[in-house]
Amino acid sequence: MGAEHGAVVWAEQQSRGRGRRGSAWICPVGQALAFSVVLRPEFPRALWPRIALVCGLSVCKVLETYGILAEVKWPNDVIVQQRKICGILVEASENSVIAGIGLNVNVNEFPDELQSIATSMLIEVGREVDREQLLQNIQSALLRHLRLVAEDFGSLLIDLRERCYLHGKRVRMICSGNEIHGVVCGIGAGGELLLERNGSIERIMQADEIRVIP
Repeated sequence: MGAEHGAVVWAEQQSRGRGRRGSAWICPVGQALAFSVVLRPEFPRALWPRIALVCGLSVCKVLETYGILAEVKWPNDVIVQQRKICGILVEASENSVIAGIGLNVNVNEFPDELQSIATSMLIEVGREVDREQLLQNIQSALLRHLRLVAEDFGSLLIDLRERCYLHGKRVRMICSGNEIHGVVCGIGAGGELLLERNGSIERIMQADEIRVIP
């Protein structure tokens, strides 16, 4: 792909929206934001896994400007009032990263099976939001935070830790096909999830699935 760094592709409608592990993402026409940002990081590839967290943090901070308190569910969901408002899928190629972001904006109603687990900006603030301006705000925040990944990741970590949805929660995780249980005790210095398990702290770099145990 020859698109420049920061280029955005916005889909007004998706018929085959895809989340992690191939799960479906529904994007109602004219009510949500479904877009991808082309990123060409100048920092080492070893740091690219941090990009998903930066995307989530960027969305959280923008939502806060609209009066919505949001949290990052490591590594790539955004949660408001225990319900999902945004999903993020980051995929890397040889020299670029595509950050796909799906955000429920002016969705006023969800199917029965999603009502207890999904929310939107409209539901949270009681008014419609200008999606084009919102997209510009998220793009700007993402590019601004991306510059700090290598230079000052510590400052991003402070913000991420303050918004860590999983902190203190008991979870069930699928990692490399294995199911493990533990209590999340934070986010490590490299952006990894810290899991207290069997009396010790494990550093989780990647998980296929994370579910909170009630």
